[in-house]
Formats: sequence, C-alpha cells, structure tokens
Amino acid sequence: MNLRLTLILLLITVSVNISLSQNGEMLTLQFNPVFGKEALVLSKSYFSKNNNDTIQFDILRFYISDIELLLNGKTVWKELNSFHLVDASVVSSLIINLNSSSKTVFDKLKFNLGIDSTTNVAGALGGDLDPTKGMYWTWQSGYINFKLEGKSKVCNTRNNEFTFHLGGYQYPYNTVQSVLLNANNSKELNIVINAEEIISKIDLSKQNHIMSPGKEAVLLSNELNKVFSVR
Repeated sequence: MNLRLTLILLLITVSVNISLSQNGEMLTLQFNPVFGKEALVLSKSYFSKNNNDTIQFDILRFYISDIELLLNGKTVWKELNSFHLVDASVVSSLIINLNSSSKTVFDKLKFNLGIDSTTNVAGALGGDLDPTKGMYWTWQSGYINFKLEGKSKVCNTRNNEFTFHLGGYQYPYNTVQSVLLNANNSKELNIVINAEEIISKIDLSKQNHIMSPGKEAVLLSNELNKVFSVR
C-alpha cells in the first residue's frame, strides 16, 4: 500500500469517526482511576487506611473485552473483536469510543475484565493484544488480565515493592471477571476504578507478589469486579 492511499484511508477513517460523533452515534466510555475521592496519579503517595501507611502506584493496567449494552437483562448491542488495553499512564487509552447506534436504548453496561480462553489459545495477536504491550506471558499462561505495581513500607520486599500480575485462563485458574454496571443511556459513561478499594482487599504485609496463574490470582481477581462503578 503506497503512502498516498494510506493517507486517504486514514482521512476517511477520521472523517467517519467525526461524523458518527457529531450525529450522536458514538458511545464514549471514560475510565477514571481514583484513590478514594482523589484522581489517581502514578508515583504519587496516598495514605492507606487499610495498611495505616502511605502507598504509591507505579503501574495500573488492565484489559477490557466483550463490551455489551443491555436493556432489561437482554443484550441490545455488542462490540465485535472487543479488546481494549486501559493503562493509567496512557491518557488516550482511558477513552474507548463505541460505534453504537444513537437509537440503542440501554440500562446496563457489561464487559469482561481480562481476555477469554478462546483468544488466549489463539496465541499472541496484534493491536492492544500485541505482546510488546507487556501484558503477555507465554502461549501456555496467556495474557495478564490485570497488572498493579507500586510501593508500600509494610511490604517486606526489595524497595518495599508489591507486584500483582493477575491472569490465567485454564480451569481451575480462570481469572476473567464479568463486570455489570448501571448505565443511564447516556452517550458518555464515566467509569471509576478505585485503587483504594483494590488495595483494601490485600494485606500487603503478607501478600505482595503474584506473578503467575494460581489460586491466589483467582481469589484476588474475584474481588476486582467490585471496584468499578459509574459516576
């Protein structure tokens, strides 16, 4: 494909997206990482009531997939090839635009936190699923669904670091979680993920390192669907 044709296709894509947005046919999901009532800033120190100590987060990164809109418990719209890497350090990744019809009426938003088993067994893919994104282990272990790293003085580790890389798609260590949120049929949904709630579920003095599929990864993953809410 020559450069001229590439530029033409790019301009067409941008024009279509602008047109859809102007016609009210684009639903925007805005992810907002917070710590309690404060916006989450990576490498900034926060006071953790759970650990009675200051804590900082250096990495917060996770996959959103299989996005659906529901009305009265039934799916009314579903995104095809739905895989998005949300990274607190990349502002553009916090916004997901969905080309749903402006006529679609919905009262719930549903998505998976993580990557399904079918996609995992297909092997490493491109786009947000590209292994260079730092969210892929191996073909046997698959994708990391959720990655959280930081520091807390209660961690008896080198540099007081904690590292949670949660993944696994094979029984009995499947860590993908389904998230169901109330929605108000708005064309812009602000979705909060609260890091304070995440860390409150962990005793960092005892548990500060998960780096492979297993029982610990499953138990912590089971709590993560509770830390999302629509503002």
